[in-house]
Amino acid sequence: MKNEQRLFYGSCFALITTAFSFSIRAGILPELGEQLALNATQLGIINSMWFLGFPISMVIGGLIYHSVGGKKIMQFAFFAHAIGVLLTIFAPSFGSQGYMVLLISTLLIGLGNGCTEAACNPMIADTYDGIKMSKMMNRFHMWFPGGIVLGSLISQFMGPDGMGLAWQAQIWVIMIPTIIYAVLFWSASWPKAQVQEATSIEGNLKAMVTPLFLFIFGCMFLTAISEFGPQQWVRLTLAESGAQPLIVLALVTGLMAVARYFGGEAVHRFNTTGVLWGSAILATIGLFLFSTQTGAMTYVAAIIYGLGIAYFWPNMIGFVADYLPKSGALGMSIVGAAGMFSSAIFQPIIGGWIDSNREIAIANNAPNVELATGQATLATMVMFPGLLVVLFGILYFWMRNKTKEIHGEAAAAH
Repeated sequence: MKNEQRLFYGSCFALITTAFSFSIRAGILPELGEQLALNATQLGIINSMWFLGFPISMVIGGLIYHSVGGKKIMQFAFFAHAIGVLLTIFAPSFGSQGYMVLLISTLLIGLGNGCTEAACNPMIADTYDGIKMSKMMNRFHMWFPGGIVLGSLISQFMGPDGMGLAWQAQIWVIMIPTIIYAVLFWSASWPKAQVQEATSIEGNLKAMVTPLFLFIFGCMFLTAISEFGPQQWVRLTLAESGAQPLIVLALVTGLMAVARYFGGEAVHRFNTTGVLWGSAILATIGLFLFSTQTGAMTYVAAIIYGLGIAYFWPNMIGFVADYLPKSGALGMSIVGAAGMFSSAIFQPIIGGWIDSNREIAIANNAPNVELATGQATLATMVMFPGLLVVLFGILYFWMRNKTKEIHGEAAAAH
């Protein structure tokens, strides 16, 4: 196998590990909460550790990428993933300290996930050029939703509605792609930076202190929570919707995977800003339908929402690589970290919304308390992609007159 293939396939399996840690953990939340007597707010804090570890290691990884190298960053990722999985499995054995152990284990897994983004995004940007870079970036990120589909189906098959296996058995599955990516990366070597200025922290910082970068940085807070907020809480918010929550999650992420496979063609036809704007519109419509519809319409909402959020993450990172190349690995890591930090902040807040909305539903004698709770929480989350419709509309017209200029600078830099 060629070095380029080992790197790309290894990156994909590392991202599948990230996806499994997201979807399988989402699938076991009810059992985890029941066994350790945790409420939704506490589960939200545990979820936030996954998202908090991500930006910490992304930023550190971006800072040291060119001095330490992507291979060593991924070696640490393997250590963090493996220890995090083991601690999660044995958390109940720690008795009253089980909750604290879960916080630590989830933080470690988050650190491993952030290392994957910090090492693999710049590797792809340095390996491929132009439209090929956008194509491969989307195909790499295809494996996050693709892995969520697999993880959701595995959780559904192994969980209470399937084989009835203990939640620990599901967590063990995360080790499979973890070992595969470690083997693929073992003898691979990372490419050198294509943009020389990208190797300088000073050059990175200079490129990042610009209105365009700061705007994208701010937007990333909203794109990430628009994607991760509804998905992480799918078992609780859609429990009484008349649809199978994990099947909804699999449908959403399956569509995301297919859409990202053809992401390069979408960007080529509509350009990055047009894709982001259209995505925000679809995500808003889909999330609104989630908050108002039940039964078969829940699956229709899933289709619209999945197509909406599909292009957010890879094209936010791709935008930085394409339009702000001098920001380098650090710039891509900082933007990705902003998204995960946003999710870390909002996970316990969303858990609080669920607890509060449940109390309101009970006080109002709602016919179906869990349905009312889920829909009220999803209705609040509509504001995230709704704001993006406005912001990406501004970005579209802002960039339309600057595209030629920026691409000229990027070409000169390469």
